[in-house]
Amino acid sequence: MGRRERRLDPGAGPVQRFAAELRALRESAGRPTYRTMAQKVPFSVTALSQAAAGRQLPTLAVTLAYVGVCGGDEEEWEHRWRETSAEAAALAAADEDTLPPYRGLTRYEPDDAALFFGRDQLVDRLTELTRRHRFTAVFGPSGSGKSSLLRAGLIPRLRERGTGADAARPPAAVRILTPGAHPLRTHADRLAPVPDTDADTWLIVDQFEELYTLGADPAERDAFVGRLLAATAPGSTLRVVIAVRADFLGRCAEHPGLTAALQDATLLVGPMCREELREAVVRPAAAAGLVVERALTARLLDEVEDAPGGLPLMSHALLETWRHRTGRSLTETAYEAAGGLRGAVVRTAEEVYGELTAPQADLARRVLLRLVAPGDGTPDTRRPAEHAELDLGDPDGTRAVLDRLVRARLLTFDDGTVELAHEALITAWPRLRGWIDAERDRLRVHRALSEAARTWLNLGRENAALYAGSRLAAAHDAFPQDHRSAELTSAEREFLAASIHRRRRAVWLRRGLSAALVMLVLIASGTAVVALRARATAQAERDDAVFGRITAEADRLRGSNTALTARLDVAALGMRATAELRTRLTTDAGRVLSTRLGGHEGIGSAVAFAPDGRTLASGGHDGTVRLWDTAGAGEGAQIGEPLRLTGGPVGAVAYSPDGALLAAAGHDGGIRLWDVRDRERPRPEGRPLVSHAGESVVAVAFAPDGGTLATAGDDGTVRLWDVSGPAGPQPLGEPARADARSVRDVAFAPDGRTLATAGHTGTVRLWRLDGTDGPAPLGEPRHAHEEAVWSVAFSPDGDTLATAGYDETVRLWEASGPGAPRPLGDPLTAHSAAVWGVEFGPDGHTLATAGQDDVVILWNVANPEYPQQIGEPLTGHTEGLWDVAFAPDGRTLATTGADRGVRVWHLPENVLTDFTNPLTSVAYGPNGRLLAAASTDDALVRLWDVRRPGHPRRLPRDLTGHEAPVLAVAFAPDGRTVAAGAEDGTVRLWDVSEPSRPAPAGTLRDAHPGGVLTVAFAPDGHTLATGGADGRVRLWDARDPDGVRPVGEPLVGHTDWITSVAFAPDGRTLATGSQDKTARLWDVSDRDRARPVGEPLTAHGDWVNSVAFAPAGDTLATGGRDRTVRLWDVTDPGRARPLGEELSGHRGGVTSVAFAPDGRTLASGGEDHEVRLWNVADPARAEPFGDALTGHLETVTSVAFSSDGDTLASAGIDLTARLWTLDTERTVRHICARTGGDLTPGTWHELLPQLAFRPTCGQRGHRPTPLR
Repeated sequence: MGRRERRLDPGAGPVQRFAAELRALRESAGRPTYRTMAQKVPFSVTALSQAAAGRQLPTLAVTLAYVGVCGGDEEEWEHRWRETSAEAAALAAADEDTLPPYRGLTRYEPDDAALFFGRDQLVDRLTELTRRHRFTAVFGPSGSGKSSLLRAGLIPRLRERGTGADAARPPAAVRILTPGAHPLRTHADRLAPVPDTDADTWLIVDQFEELYTLGADPAERDAFVGRLLAATAPGSTLRVVIAVRADFLGRCAEHPGLTAALQDATLLVGPMCREELREAVVRPAAAAGLVVERALTARLLDEVEDAPGGLPLMSHALLETWRHRTGRSLTETAYEAAGGLRGAVVRTAEEVYGELTAPQADLARRVLLRLVAPGDGTPDTRRPAEHAELDLGDPDGTRAVLDRLVRARLLTFDDGTVELAHEALITAWPRLRGWIDAERDRLRVHRALSEAARTWLNLGRENAALYAGSRLAAAHDAFPQDHRSAELTSAEREFLAASIHRRRRAVWLRRGLSAALVMLVLIASGTAVVALRARATAQAERDDAVFGRITAEADRLRGSNTALTARLDVAALGMRATAELRTRLTTDAGRVLSTRLGGHEGIGSAVAFAPDGRTLASGGHDGTVRLWDTAGAGEGAQIGEPLRLTGGPVGAVAYSPDGALLAAAGHDGGIRLWDVRDRERPRPEGRPLVSHAGESVVAVAFAPDGGTLATAGDDGTVRLWDVSGPAGPQPLGEPARADARSVRDVAFAPDGRTLATAGHTGTVRLWRLDGTDGPAPLGEPRHAHEEAVWSVAFSPDGDTLATAGYDETVRLWEASGPGAPRPLGDPLTAHSAAVWGVEFGPDGHTLATAGQDDVVILWNVANPEYPQQIGEPLTGHTEGLWDVAFAPDGRTLATTGADRGVRVWHLPENVLTDFTNPLTSVAYGPNGRLLAAASTDDALVRLWDVRRPGHPRRLPRDLTGHEAPVLAVAFAPDGRTVAAGAEDGTVRLWDVSEPSRPAPAGTLRDAHPGGVLTVAFAPDGHTLATGGADGRVRLWDARDPDGVRPVGEPLVGHTDWITSVAFAPDGRTLATGSQDKTARLWDVSDRDRARPVGEPLTAHGDWVNSVAFAPAGDTLATGGRDRTVRLWDVTDPGRARPLGEELSGHRGGVTSVAFAPDGRTLASGGEDHEVRLWNVADPARAEPFGDALTGHLETVTSVAFSSDGDTLASAGIDLTARLWTLDTERTVRHICARTGGDLTPGTWHELLPQLAFRPTCGQRGHRPTPLR
């Protein structure tokens, strides 16, 4: 089930009335999901859901498919549809004279001048500039409105007939053109001025960048530019205005004549100011007699004012709002219904795409990709194509697709040329963006092939124009024989075939002459060297294409299939160990990865782990129960033959606590038990039971003692069974009526005396079990969910109950004590569709929820009143999830759902989640054995044994004593002492020489009024430095941790809070960072007389949050809230100077910086939830290393390297600490072990059909070095 459908008003017109009737029909059919419906008809989920959206009347074919799936009378509904269509057409006819006041994605034309507002000042400046100069250029970013400015602003102004002596003469002609791939050949006759007149001929050259994006021949391009520059010659009657995308300014500067002409004749089109935007929103509507709601105007101004390329999106959103208008008003409600600023384009595109048949959808993909020119160091651009080029073997289908896209204003059709309505479509529509990214390398090959084929035809099929060598090899690899008919036009196919034939003929000729040419070959050995180099170049180009295709496919899947993405990253690493790949693999290894075990022939409905943790049972709508070895993968993981349940689809499965029995239940009231002590040979126990009045049994649960089984069904009852004698189960007491319609789930509390049920009418109930009398209600039903409650689960301690429902929420309840169940906190709302599965982990701190939005979400519920999402949603399923189950180890999950697959998920052990409050600081012990993590409200420092980084182990005793949030933690150099500072101004020390039995040491009360924000030990361990909210730095003699005492006077100089302190490796210099936007250096060689050194370091524009010295001591790193990291040469602390440029990349403030032990890598954490690595081997030329490490969901507060540099720890406000594996070989082993190893040849060819299969995990030709 998707998001709840928007409310309809049947009185708002025939379309909404018809949609409401369709919804009522679906409701009467049991409300099947649109995914289920789409499986039975040749239309997509989008097409079916939009049929009942009420925005437009669906086609008759979609309507009849919808009706057929829901069991309606198709003849009756066809009659209804025709009546509705006629009524809607009549209303449209009555309004057909009303033209929309907005142009959408398409540009404004000269005839639209009456609707073109907000650019008056710019039009004035442009008009004045063009009167003074015969060659003028308009530069601006994509989406800034250059084309509309020329067409609807400048041209109408030129055509105005002025009066008076100073009035400009009207032009002899105004010609508008775009260069295209052959600018001179196409436009030669339009470049000369009108003869026999003194009036000027104006050439408006739009999209001038096509000279560089569409592969124009350089000589033809220069000749075309030369013809345009003729306008600058004395006596010329030609005036030229060109419009160029701003990122092509550098290309224009390559032409000396163009550079000279544009020195004083250039206009830059920037973003509209707020008042200009207001005019562009309000005045077109006013011209049409409409009113724009003030709230909508204000919202649009806020959303568009700082949005790059926002004007075409705004125009399209306003056009769609106009179509959703009520009366004469354009309202915020209509704007939201249209999808908003970016959603309107996506909604329009997706609605059109969703209504296409599968063959038409494939045609649309191929057509749209032909209309894009992939950028080469510049953004992608649109590419006009002649209609003939779009003949892909199905003229009728292509015509239908083009017609739909043009009517939706996504494409424009002019003089036989088709192109995207605006480049904004490339960035705004994720589906198109994904196609481009996945096909980028093939697109480049294809664009070159199209142009070469066109040239070949123009030259009369001249052999010299055919492909050869590396270009032919690249085209041959990109378009194998069996793909050419679908991907290439007839001209392209003929060209490629002729090129291949010519190559083969050349080979035959070479073979025939080889004997005679032996001596010549020896003489021409130098030529052979050239040929070998050419072959190597061709191979390198092919390798580049293969590598690019694999990485593009991985990027396409990165948000939807974590495991498959990781396996593709491993495959790409086998070809090239780039920094980007290595950091991506580090991120992959920190994600929850999964293995697919095969699945069912129908929907997968239930999963349950055996107590051994190795065996998994799953049930499906194919009527089978299957057993799986969770260490396996694919179909090979299945154990024995499927078990069959009489009565059809399986609705639920459960193991008894001792693992001896397996229960399954399903449709028609069927319940079955098997003896599964020998998992290879399960044995049925007794005869099948039929209960619940023959209605479906949807839930089964064993009591903790294993002697009682509870079942729940669609008859609205929960029933208990005595299964102590499994061969003959007996009912216990009478059935209990638990819901007026259906009981969706049942669960036992750990004490075995309480039962919870989830009801279809939104109820949650508790029941008391009294001997043999059946369940008795405990209190009244609770109605916290707005729709059906689908799943219920107790925490292992029985204190908390979790429920999940159709209202897309998960709720937590206090399950014990008076008034239970009592709601705890706010509902969890991260899912975007109905939540059908909920399960607690064995530790009671982790909750897993599974939804119809295809994802699993993990939650930290250690404090159930303040649950926190853990990491990103788990992706891999392609349809809605029905059930989720934890294995006894708490690190393994199983899921199943509508895509029929069963997946086993492996929670990464290097993500530490055993926290109840945000983390503020993390530190490694000097020997790499211990990790300390400080947190806020619980005032704790936790210790972890990290000698095996892939298997960290929390130590049983925390460091306690603080009474306020702990803000900073540090180890002494000998690893025997830990110091921590807290918000109440206290510093505490602990003896951790025996980590399993830490002991309190000294306490420094009131060290810093207002809070201790940072602590650091000197390299000799004798001195502790602290900084605080009082703006002071203090030094302490820490040689005796039980008797720490102050040393010297506080260091004063900063004017705001001290955020960070760090000692240089020689211990003689101390660096400090402050919220006063500076860092300072202090000479602390004499602890009693510490003094400032040099001037404050002032390069940051905001707080300096962190400082760190490189291991060599000659470089200092600072991180600031201005989102930058800076490096400083502190070889002479008194003359510190900046090194290189600022390091930018974080999208939020930098909170923490740390050097790796070898000094070649720097890590930073930020408010953008990311950890970044920087190559600082040469500090003066530091640069980013790969991609950001992602996984945290909130601010990263602290980063720290392990002593060997192979692991990086980070802590975050999201209640997690992460141990990032920087040894690439180790990440690969982890990924391969957690995802089932090599990609299968079948999966490879499905994802990468043009590439030969390559092993991913099994065989790699090199051993990558660690990131450090």
